[in-house]
Amino acid sequence: MSTNRKIIFANGEYYHVFNRGVEKRLTFTGKYEFLRAIDAINFYRFGNLPFRYSKYLALNQEKRVDFLKSLNEVELQVEIIAFCLMGNHFHLLVKQLKDGGIVKFMAKFTNSYTKYFNTKHNRVGPLFQGVFKAVRIEDDEQLLHLSRYIHLNPIAGFIVKPEELKSYKWSSYPEYLGIINARTTNIKDVLSFFKSTDEYEDFVLDQADYSMKLKTIEHLAIDL
Repeated sequence: MSTNRKIIFANGEYYHVFNRGVEKRLTFTGKYEFLRAIDAINFYRFGNLPFRYSKYLALNQEKRVDFLKSLNEVELQVEIIAFCLMGNHFHLLVKQLKDGGIVKFMAKFTNSYTKYFNTKHNRVGPLFQGVFKAVRIEDDEQLLHLSRYIHLNPIAGFIVKPEELKSYKWSSYPEYLGIINARTTNIKDVLSFFKSTDEYEDFVLDQADYSMKLKTIEHLAIDL
């Protein structure tokens, strides 16, 4: 298992980044906590932001979207390629764009969300289990299969049935299928390998192929 203390994060490389709640406790207990986490991910993927997250939160939803659109893409420190938030853990497929981008992004995201969660639930102390885990993606095949692994988490966790997966709101899967506009996620890097979103959906839901290919990414998909 690799952590960001042992791994060198290189610009232009992809990484599977994940963590869970301390003692496997729930870290996302309802709609507004999921929304808050996704909003923080969306915000902190940028570096050199002109103001603090608290000021961003004071904007209405339309102005938040406009503000993020106004940011120059050169200010991105990471790109979110895929994500899935579950009750007690999260998975991110991230591409680093700037030196130290992943470490800075993860520190700001987890610290911000922990402060929000602790205030809401009147608790103190860490929310997530130590330093986040990270594994580098080695080739295109692993990139594709890891995106599938991440998007299949709600099925693997018995949260939804396969036919309901596209309705799971707390992952990038609906963005990949064009059900909602891709705001947080760069879907192009993965979808460029497929002729259509339908073909990607077939790829994700092909359980037989997934079972055969799981061996190729098992070191990237460490059990939480």
